[in-house]
Amino acid sequence: MKKVLLLCGSPRKKGNTYQVLDECARAIEQEGLETEIISLAGKNIRSCIHCKKCAELNECVLDDGLNEIIAKLRKSDGFIVGSPVYFGSARGDLMAALQRIGMVSFYHDFLSWKVGGPLSIARRGGHTSTLQEMLMFFLYNDMIVPGSSSWNMVFGWAPGEVQDDKEGMKVIKKFGVNVATLIKKIKNNQVA
Repeated sequence: MKKVLLLCGSPRKKGNTYQVLDECARAIEQEGLETEIISLAGKNIRSCIHCKKCAELNECVLDDGLNEIIAKLRKSDGFIVGSPVYFGSARGDLMAALQRIGMVSFYHDFLSWKVGGPLSIARRGGHTSTLQEMLMFFLYNDMIVPGSSSWNMVFGWAPGEVQDDKEGMKVIKKFGVNVATLIKKIKNNQVA
């Protein structure tokens, strides 16, 4: 079955970022694809040390749980990343994870033609810079990023407040449908 992996960059297990990713996942599942949300909450993801061992090992040399995420990502057809915005950009540990995933894929090319994109969740500002920061990961790794009816951002601060941003959630659901639709079209035609 076709599958989309969703990575939650929030340190809060069921916080606003997780809730937005959950809405996106439900939209994808309604299109007949399987989803899995993985949270970085409780993990201590380290930054890449650029040792280049991933070229020979086919995984990262750092043992902090990221290789389990990479293994699941290799088997997925799509990848969506959500980050809360605390200080005008994506969380540092999430960017460290993306950089290390990208480095392993640089040597072993397992991200090419996967479909997905970034989501940002914030109280007020920093959405667009966060989306741009994360988008570089997708474009650099030869991935396909579909659009939606606006940018993939949802406003919220207090726990659950994202549910009040009806327009933002509508954008996220449409993005999820577009990801699923594109994956089905690619896989059914075996383009990649």
